[in-house]
Amino acid sequence: MSVHSWRELPRTGTHLIGSSPEFERRFILTLNDPNTPPQALVSATGAFHTSSHPDYPWAKCFELEYNEGYEGNRYWTELVAKYRIPVGEEQDAHLLPWQRADRWKFQTQGVAVPALTYIDGTTDKPLVNSAGDYFEGLTVDEAQQKITITSNRQSFPSALAAAVTNCINDGSYLGFAQDCVKVQGISGEQVVEQVNDQDVTYWKITSELLGRQTGWNLLLPDIGFNFIEGGVRKRAFVEGPEGEDIASANPIPLDGNGGMKNAGDLPEILTRRIYRRIAMGSYFGTPPS
Repeated sequence: MSVHSWRELPRTGTHLIGSSPEFERRFILTLNDPNTPPQALVSATGAFHTSSHPDYPWAKCFELEYNEGYEGNRYWTELVAKYRIPVGEEQDAHLLPWQRADRWKFQTQGVAVPALTYIDGTTDKPLVNSAGDYFEGLTVDEAQQKITITSNRQSFPSALAAAVTNCINDGSYLGFAQDCVKVQGISGEQVVEQVNDQDVTYWKITSELLGRQTGWNLLLPDIGFNFIEGGVRKRAFVEGPEGEDIASANPIPLDGNGGMKNAGDLPEILTRRIYRRIAMGSYFGTPPS
């Protein structure tokens, strides 16, 4: 089963405004056997996936189509090869899947987060009323960036995925300051692809990161019903209607070390990190420039 001879018909091409040019080559092949496999057609003409167009080397073959029984003759077959500028994963199509570069996608979106502070000029201050009582249950919109990384691996890194999920960056990463990028999760699915006429099994993995303007640490007002004085924990009292001391019904402002602040003073803002830090770049790298 082989190709006896072949000829190429006149080449064609199209170029629409705003898009890349596309080209097409058509071959008519005479076969020694009607059951000749498609691989023999490709081998005879040299028109295979990722091969260059003979007139425009920057255009690569991205689609092959063959039609048996051309013009009713079982020994004739038509092969159609289509060419264009490779885009996305097509640029690495000639490589084994796990040798191809990772693909990055960025998407900015809004999210509602607890409103704990407000900006006074350039300073973050606790969100309290004029009497120093804290507002609770309020939310504010904040921009966050969803970063999706698609990669191919020979096996799924389950241990790594479990280790880095819910971790945050230990330094500046993707334009975000420390503690502002969090690993949301890593997923994967097994796929099969034919490379050079061979079936190749690998894992297509998707990693999702989220970057936030204010970061992933908790910003808490230092308030409470108790305070520390002389190393002793005491209950906070306020003056009652008759000048007596009564337990405060509202939390009082504290100074960041457990001490009680003066009436009317704003509480300190405590930063509490609840996620483990990792060197984000060593796990996910950086997007191509």
